[in-house]
Amino acid sequence: MLPTPELDDRHFEDLVEDAKRLIRQRCPEWSDDSPSDPGITLVEAFAYMMEQMISRLNHVPDRLYAKFLDLIGLRMLPPVAARTDITFWATTPVTGAPLTVHEGTTVATMRTDEDTLITFRTDDDVSMVASELVAVLTRAAGDAGDRVHEYQPGHGLAAPFGAFTRVPQPEDELVLGLRQPAQSCAVRVEFDGRVDGVGVAPQSPPLAWEAWTGDGWAPCDVSDDTTGGLNRSGHMVVHVPAAHTTSVRSGVAAAWLRVRILPTDGLAPAYATSPVVHGLGVATVGATVSGTHAELLEPEVIGEAEGVPGQRMPLPHRPVLLSYGEPVVETADSAQAQDWKVWKRVEEFASSGPEDRHFALDPVAGEVLFGPAVREPDGTMRRYGATPGAGALVRIRDLALGGGSVGNVPAGALRSLTSSIPFVAAVENRGPARGGADGESLAEALARGPLMLRSSRRAVTAEDFETLTMAAAPELARVRCLPAADVPAGVRVLVVPSAAGGRGLRLHHLIPADETLRRVARQLDATRLVGTSVMIEPPLYRGVTVVARVTALRHSDMEEVRVAVEDALHGYLDPLPGGGPGERGWPFGRSVLVGEVFALVQRVPGVDVVSDVRLFAANPVTGERGQETAQIDLAPNSLVISFDHQVRVEARP
Repeated sequence: MLPTPELDDRHFEDLVEDAKRLIRQRCPEWSDDSPSDPGITLVEAFAYMMEQMISRLNHVPDRLYAKFLDLIGLRMLPPVAARTDITFWATTPVTGAPLTVHEGTTVATMRTDEDTLITFRTDDDVSMVASELVAVLTRAAGDAGDRVHEYQPGHGLAAPFGAFTRVPQPEDELVLGLRQPAQSCAVRVEFDGRVDGVGVAPQSPPLAWEAWTGDGWAPCDVSDDTTGGLNRSGHMVVHVPAAHTTSVRSGVAAAWLRVRILPTDGLAPAYATSPVVHGLGVATVGATVSGTHAELLEPEVIGEAEGVPGQRMPLPHRPVLLSYGEPVVETADSAQAQDWKVWKRVEEFASSGPEDRHFALDPVAGEVLFGPAVREPDGTMRRYGATPGAGALVRIRDLALGGGSVGNVPAGALRSLTSSIPFVAAVENRGPARGGADGESLAEALARGPLMLRSSRRAVTAEDFETLTMAAAPELARVRCLPAADVPAGVRVLVVPSAAGGRGLRLHHLIPADETLRRVARQLDATRLVGTSVMIEPPLYRGVTVVARVTALRHSDMEEVRVAVEDALHGYLDPLPGGGPGERGWPFGRSVLVGEVFALVQRVPGVDVVSDVRLFAANPVTGERGQETAQIDLAPNSLVISFDHQVRVEARP
């Protein structure tokens, strides 16, 4: 037999005892609760009937639960697609005409026997434009003017010069002028220099590359630096932002890039002397564009209209991805007709008139819905939205599939072009994809239904704010609403985006996207009480470093034990669902205790003895660590994030 769900697990005895407890609280003069009392007999009779009703309710199938949710207007949330930046690399440096990668280009993960293929689609066109160096400047920290160094395109520098001042200081600049902006391009900067800039750490030099955007200097990523911080000849690949533009500096019109020295904290090594530049050159070798885990389908006929209001038409694919593009329904009298009429998607038909070509889309059930007709009190019929004529063909276009947490692939996972592109040699995602979230399950929708009824689409209580925020942005993994003590009548809505948790989780993965924040702000602004100030922001993240020394069991691989311990620590000290004591993400404001960490490490397979466990608070932005402590206390708006755990494994003697 099929298992019976337990919606209400109370039985006859539980109901009778509950009734007696309430009688003692509210009617203390009713002192006789023996079975012979007539009142108790009535209680038992009602308890018997209630038990029968509970038994019948427990047999209601899931299909009817979904109908109940539909009656109260609740729609299950569809999956959300992950997004990431995708870099295309050219076969050779670009010269002459731009090399364009068009919107809709698909890339994928490498195909294996175990993993399914995960494809991403580029959101826009991106062009690799040729780069040419036309000017070289330097500026010392505090100086108002630049020093212009003679440079001739095709001939190079007239004479060597110091990249910075003789004793380099923070904010010293080396500035390069390009003939035209290299928007969204990867520019390789060739550097020929003498090894005089000793003193810095080659793997993390105190340098920052930036591009001029018209509104100021924007940071640039550097994916490859073979110069060791300008300490030897080599090249650097600088990824220029899309807002790169031309301006006039020191009388030269160019698109400017600069590298400047960053201040150090006194612990990291600084430059002792300046690197000496003998030669410079630039070339475009790639371009970067955003991509989405989605598949856009071709226009497809989904059926014929019956000419009646409220018709539902199933889609051939489900669930539908609504976070990518906007589906459009079109109707025509016949397949040969050229004048397809366009219908617009709406969330509900309450504001639709009888002539409005509107439709609704249930992304989870995979259905197109046309407006209903409702009988008014005077007996007339009112149409909420137009109705396609009988026999009209109905097709849908710009329909996207995909999404889900499976799209949160790590950095470097997208390496395959699904179709060859001339003069493009390779593709990669330099950062992990984030924002992908699975569609809402029936159990989650059942839990959200009472909250939606209680809030009535108005944000009053903390639960209301959290429910409406999740409905507006399903890509969020967690939401917490707290009062804002520093703002009168204010609340803080703390949002945590979906990301791939565990060892690869970094602080920037937990920063919500601007589009997500705007969508949540629009929802809460329309539903908040007048006078309520709402601040939407990420939580305050507190880094935690665990230093542990353990002894492995005999015949255990010490490297495997070390990795297992580190994985356990990353999985436990994780703000995302799956981490924390209850595997729902680390609770807001919950302290981290060294005793709990000790017990966690002791339970890792392969660990025999835990010799030492030490706990340190860390700043995940600066990397600065505090003193050893037995307990790290968190504020109510704080969550933890693992930061550079160190585990030493010793063999059992």
